[in-house]
Amino acid sequence: MTAKRFCDNLSVSSEILGEQLKFRNGKVAQNRFLKAALTERVSTYDPENPQKHGLPTDFILNLYDKWGHGKFGTILTGNVLVDPTNLESAGNAIIFQEGDGEERRALFSKWSNNMKQDGALAIIQLSHGGRQTPITVEPNPWSASDVKLSGERRFTPFGQPIPLSIEQIKTQVIDRFVFAAKFAYETGFDGVELHGAHGYLLAQFTSPTTNKRTDQYGGSIENRQRIILEIYDAIRAEIPASTGFLVGIKTNSVEFQEQGTTVDDAKEMCQVYENKGFDFVELSGGTYEKLAFHHMRDSTRNREAFFLEFAEKIRPVFKNTIVYLTGGFRTVKAMVEAIENGATQGIGLGRPITAEPDLPKKILEGSVASSIKNALDENDFGITNLASNTQMQQMGRTTYQETEQTPTYGISDFSDEQTVNRYKEALKEYTVFMKTLAAQNKPIHGVLVFEGIQQQA
Repeated sequence: MTAKRFCDNLSVSSEILGEQLKFRNGKVAQNRFLKAALTERVSTYDPENPQKHGLPTDFILNLYDKWGHGKFGTILTGNVLVDPTNLESAGNAIIFQEGDGEERRALFSKWSNNMKQDGALAIIQLSHGGRQTPITVEPNPWSASDVKLSGERRFTPFGQPIPLSIEQIKTQVIDRFVFAAKFAYETGFDGVELHGAHGYLLAQFTSPTTNKRTDQYGGSIENRQRIILEIYDAIRAEIPASTGFLVGIKTNSVEFQEQGTTVDDAKEMCQVYENKGFDFVELSGGTYEKLAFHHMRDSTRNREAFFLEFAEKIRPVFKNTIVYLTGGFRTVKAMVEAIENGATQGIGLGRPITAEPDLPKKILEGSVASSIKNALDENDFGITNLASNTQMQQMGRTTYQETEQTPTYGISDFSDEQTVNRYKEALKEYTVFMKTLAAQNKPIHGVLVFEGIQQQA
């Protein structure tokens, strides 16, 4: 069967989306499309054995073999963690000095090669879980302050964070980000993106909801932002801009929380990123406590991008830093309008490209006008996120060549009602499995494995 789409009207030209983006250090992306970061959770998990902990698996390599043939301008990895215990999830890929070795370097080199096969720039997203680390992975993670994250993720609560001392900010955070950036440079990646959004450690410093410090890393926006600028300077001391190596940041345009980062705060911080010399900024929004991967306002629904209104307010501060906007884009019309209206220069795609890893290629060729329209509830981030993880696992089972160069081979078509109904039944079993592991205080490693109706190419 043929997958259903949001729009089949091919009258809007995608030509502007195929334009190159030139970064301030001279590096060039072949088009405006960014494969956004999507957590994979299928790397090795062996915390007792550093050399085998957080290694990319064949699932990861095959996954990016598909995206590496999708005609993206730039491809981001999912969360790659810089600390072996402060993870977003068991199954994250990790770069850390204690686990460095030939095997890790060979696997990451293969990863970067797979990403660049049809001309994309390969960027590692570097992250640190901080207080968002599941308690089953680390019961006492680092954070800016001792503000505990309430609630659960995948039925697992979070630990009681320990505020980093000034010395530990250097040794446990800055030095780890710098080591990971050098590792990325040495294994063939074109750059790194610091994850400063969605409530991860760097956002725990920038957000007043989680930063209650009274030293030089707390209080004013300048102080709360200090750690990010120190990481940037330390990376550039090791890898100058003249090398062409990109350093970007993912930052919240707004947090939608009382006392959280406001759009005015974000605008002030972004002006600093522009002045400091960041090559690109990816605008997003929300935290684990207030997810924003759906339309928070009716006014954005027709324009698709979740954070478009906030991006429009922030965009004028950027002169030399390239701006990407991620979240909500589904049709060529909305993507083109966001570019033409000046809200963004690049288009980040996440969940749509787990159903269709070659979506940019199809759009640029003029064969499709939109992404596939799931029969899942688009406003239910929980189920759509799980479904994307499942599709990524399906993509990772085979290489691009093994699918006879058909990137969508084996991926469930969630625009099909029957497939969605079967998936929801499978999800009930997986929910029991996750609850059982959580009750046993065991980390949840991996994703829901599911067989679905295959899409037609």
